[in-house]
Amino acid sequence: MKTAIKLFDRVLDGVLILLIGGMALMVFVNVVMRYAMNSGIPVTEELSRFFFVWLTFIGAVVAHRHNLHMGMETFVAMLGRKGRMLMMGLSDLMIIGCSGVLFVGTWKQLPINNSMLAPVSGIPMSWVYGTGIFTATCIILITLERLVRLLTGKITDAEIAAFAGEFHSVEELAERAV
Repeated sequence: MKTAIKLFDRVLDGVLILLIGGMALMVFVNVVMRYAMNSGIPVTEELSRFFFVWLTFIGAVVAHRHNLHMGMETFVAMLGRKGRMLMMGLSDLMIIGCSGVLFVGTWKQLPINNSMLAPVSGIPMSWVYGTGIFTATCIILITLERLVRLLTGKITDAEIAAFAGEFHSVEELAERAV
């Protein structure tokens, strides 16, 4: 399971690198072309916006995976281990609920967006707005895995400390232990 999670993290990191690299390249080429030739490539403007949307949503998945989203750390830090675990469980349930709403909403909008085409590239807009399905699914799976570990008592002290804001991530705690 841990191997699959690490592979998933690497794939997402690779996709993020490709998206930001592609976006930077397209914008750079357009800037140079506008300066040198007084013209640009319209499809690259559109694709760079689409890349940015995917970059943002995939980045949200990566941030969630590493517990980097905002939380009520001041309150949680005042609690003991059991209180922190309770808050983590409640937080995970709310995250699953909100991600479920995102999934259902995106799913309902998908047929509408599939019939609409991007003006320049002709790509169905479902490829742009459909990222909500990917993001919601990934966040739900990540949260369910953490919730199962919490309920089975397999959650680590480092994860609870990171949740309480004592460290920004489990990786930072591991670095400080060395």
